[in-house]
Amino acid sequence: MALNPVNSDGGTGDRLAPVLRPVRAGNGFEEALEQILQVLRLGLVPGGERLPAERELAERLGISRVTLREVLKVLQDQGLVEARRGRYGGTFVLPRADAGGEDELRRRVAGVDIEDVLRFREVLEVGAAGLCAAHGLTDRRAERLRQALTATHEAPLADYRRLDTLLHLTLAELSGSPTLTAQYAAVRATVNDLLDCIPLLVRNLEHSQRQHAAVVEAVLDGDADAAREIMREHCGGTAALLRGFLT
Repeated sequence: MALNPVNSDGGTGDRLAPVLRPVRAGNGFEEALEQILQVLRLGLVPGGERLPAERELAERLGISRVTLREVLKVLQDQGLVEARRGRYGGTFVLPRADAGGEDELRRRVAGVDIEDVLRFREVLEVGAAGLCAAHGLTDRRAERLRQALTATHEAPLADYRRLDTLLHLTLAELSGSPTLTAQYAAVRATVNDLLDCIPLLVRNLEHSQRQHAAVVEAVLDGDADAAREIMREHCGGTAALLRGFLT
């Protein structure tokens, strides 16, 4: 179920939209680096796949190609991407190293206020679901949401969290608030760092999938109260797992 990262109609262009946006002139390099790092941390372009072409990335970020190349050079130096030449060349995301191990877990948890992250995530997720339901979605946007849900149902275990992230980012984007979307992308990146420290539990994933389907159904039915309540419950399940493993 590989997703084509260079397809501009329904491919990376759609799944990167919640994260990539024009940067402010004063901090172009820093903000561009932050956004592309979010793309990598969220797994929106998985290991082994290619980032959008330099021209597209530069246009989306509102920076020069010179600045973009400086950003990509930093990512190469950090071992996150590699440049390949030739007809099928470009900038490719390198597979992430195994995030396991007690030392890594302690490092990640030490600098994070888990309760704050989880509460902020719930506020944003519940709000996004309610806004989508209350304002309604066009046919095209409703289909985007259905496709994101279907992708999670079809995902192999190793790819589940990336596609789960994409579903939630899609809901955030469809809420109509770019500020909410940007804030959610940032908090979700932190949540994913924490989730990488705990095992994937099939029973929990099955439960999550039922909740995903119920949230999407409530949104498409325009039932804002139900959408908010189901999303609140869904966030609570993830929070319980993280608290159980990490605190």
